[in-house]
Amino acid sequence: MIVDSFGRIHDYLRISLTDNCNFRCFYCMPEENYDFSPASRLLQKDEIIQLATLFVAEGVKKIRLTGGEPLVRKDAAEIIKALGMLPIELTLTTNGTRIQEMLPVLLSAGIKHINISLDTLQAEKFMMITRRDAFHQVKSNIELLLSQQMKVKVNVVLMKGLNDNEILDFIAWTKEIPVQVRFIEFMPFAGNHWTSNKVCSLQEILDIISPHHTIQPITASLHDTAKHYSIPGHKGSFAIISTMTAPFCSSCNRMRLTADGKLKNCLFSRTETDLLTALRAGEDVLSLIKASIQAKEKELGGQLNKNFEHLNAETIINRSMISIGG
Repeated sequence: MIVDSFGRIHDYLRISLTDNCNFRCFYCMPEENYDFSPASRLLQKDEIIQLATLFVAEGVKKIRLTGGEPLVRKDAAEIIKALGMLPIELTLTTNGTRIQEMLPVLLSAGIKHINISLDTLQAEKFMMITRRDAFHQVKSNIELLLSQQMKVKVNVVLMKGLNDNEILDFIAWTKEIPVQVRFIEFMPFAGNHWTSNKVCSLQEILDIISPHHTIQPITASLHDTAKHYSIPGHKGSFAIISTMTAPFCSSCNRMRLTADGKLKNCLFSRTETDLLTALRAGEDVLSLIKASIQAKEKELGGQLNKNFEHLNAETIINRSMISIGG
């Protein structure tokens, strides 16, 4: 087992396949002309499989593939097929643009749950956020996944003045569509111009919904990052990921492996552990993994606090979201 100094067992690994993406969302990617890592500096297919196998041998039960956009990687299909052979729950987070061409691979790998990033239900606003004209393609691919009995979660990063006026539209969408909409509090990362007045908090989201709908809380599982809710008569549901106002660190079981082979023991950790260099040098990678998790802070990477209104994003030492992997 991989255990930290607070007794938290880490059995969930997120692997970023690439820091490349076919979108240019401003809160994730600092600039349109972002410098992506050269292929030689990224984990190669066999290295991903080797590390994943090691993690599984140490008790990892779930692997999520992220990016960037994981499905733009040229050998993504081969990686997914290989990871699908491991005794784990395999899933991924994607922007949804390549689902139609990758669906046979996803199904054959046994993937049953997929998270789709979709921050707006308005085509023009989608173009403004992503700087790409792909709204209808993403919506169509969500419907395609649902037709294949896939469970779909839709990730919505909320920002005041941008898309908080669509909260009720997303809730209305869940009346007839069996998706789970997950509202995510805006989090600070390098280059995303975070300020506290852009955060739409857990309580503010509930306050917007409650005058119009009966909200029924759903008991979450031990390691869940989201607070879950249902509305009577709706085929879908909604959840809120409240990292900034009500974090869930006490039961954290997550580890993150970046596309360039660095292990982050927390999304907000200052430090990283270079597994790729050690792997290529034939060194003891497992000891590095365990040391990294042992050094994990109690909550929020030791950098954030629950009084987000007083947080100065400029003092946070971290990467941009796209280079970490969602």
